[in-house]
Amino acid sequence: MPATPRERSVFLGLLPWPERTAMARALRTETVGGLVLLVAAVVALGWANSPWSTSYETVRDFHFGIPALGLDLSVGHWTSDGMLSVFFLVAGIELKRELVVGELRTPAAAALPVVAAVCGMAVPAALYAATASAGDGSQAGWAVPMATDIAFALAVLAVLSTHLPAALRAFLLTLAVVDDLGAVLIIAVFFTADLNLPALGGAFAGLVVFYLLQRFRVHGWWWYVPLGVAIWALMYNGGVHATVAGVAMGLVLRTRRDTAAPGRKAEAASPGERNEHLLRPVSAGIAVPLFALFAAGVSITLPMLGEVFTRPEPLGVVLGLVLGKTVGIFVGTYLAARYTRARLNPELTWSDVFALAVLAGIGFTVSLLIGELAFPDPATAEPVKAAVLAGSLIAAALAAVLLKRRDRIYRTLWEAENVDEDADGIPDVYQRDREGAA
Repeated sequence: MPATPRERSVFLGLLPWPERTAMARALRTETVGGLVLLVAAVVALGWANSPWSTSYETVRDFHFGIPALGLDLSVGHWTSDGMLSVFFLVAGIELKRELVVGELRTPAAAALPVVAAVCGMAVPAALYAATASAGDGSQAGWAVPMATDIAFALAVLAVLSTHLPAALRAFLLTLAVVDDLGAVLIIAVFFTADLNLPALGGAFAGLVVFYLLQRFRVHGWWWYVPLGVAIWALMYNGGVHATVAGVAMGLVLRTRRDTAAPGRKAEAASPGERNEHLLRPVSAGIAVPLFALFAAGVSITLPMLGEVFTRPEPLGVVLGLVLGKTVGIFVGTYLAARYTRARLNPELTWSDVFALAVLAGIGFTVSLLIGELAFPDPATAEPVKAAVLAGSLIAAALAAVLLKRRDRIYRTLWEAENVDEDADGIPDVYQRDREGAA
């Protein structure tokens, strides 16, 4: 019996609603999002090092534009300036939530991850500068090893963690949010082209309108989507990297829910929560993987690998990610806990913090973006990209070893807790063993 039109499937059409819902839910998890990003990076490396490498460059460098917005960009630039703005929009919403209702709302709770993040940016930059200076290299890449790739880092943590304390993930997330803000400020201040003040003024005016729409509780995507595109285009034409527009709009979105009041309905979710829920799958499943696909395609050769560990610029990146991040975050956390009122979460030990500091050396997405901005010349940009990949891989491997060791210790404690509970239901060996685990 022939299929009715209702039963026919559409080739390359939309998935049915249940499958789309399941896919979006999966992409909101760190493990799946990180794996999609990893697959995109592997495909990029394989494509760029295959007999079809010319086609990779052709696709990446193909130009198309929107004349009405004054835009004519290559595919590679559309992914880094356009698609990556979605990633930074989600990061801006996360930062706003942390500042308003999260860990950063009180100075005492925010001090430790903020100091750790700042030191985790400053030490890699200083280590890069010292390495480049010693080898008579360029100082332009000082910011490349400063950023932590939150998607990759959380994915590694999610894959390896079964018994690690939840406070470890919270600390990493808060640290990465501050890290993202620092990266955006660096991009906005140090990696800008010639400024077009009228365009920047238009972008600022657009952000004011965006704020007023939020302030007066105006709903409807038809207001915000065209306005967001206009702000993004004006920011790009103004000479500031367009991803800054994403963060700015994320910071403007309300993240506190309205409660019931005269003339106002109670909200089940704030605009920030709703938009983050909708955009996170787009960021994790489309925006960031597409950026990785056209940014990580480095032609890997033996001479190239030699340059990574002999030229001062790529060597500075590797050392900054692997050594600088570890020292900066760990020492910064220790000094803050030792000399301020900030205190380490009692669920964590210093061994946990050290493992997390190593994990933060994964600097894939934002490091590649800053590397492209810092080194327009492909002769230097390609070894620096390879260095970002190498440094992130080394950091991930070292962190995996440390985190698995910590996970085994916590699993042992969990098993002891469930076996050796006394009559009151309180584990009699937990505290003693926990102190020994540190």
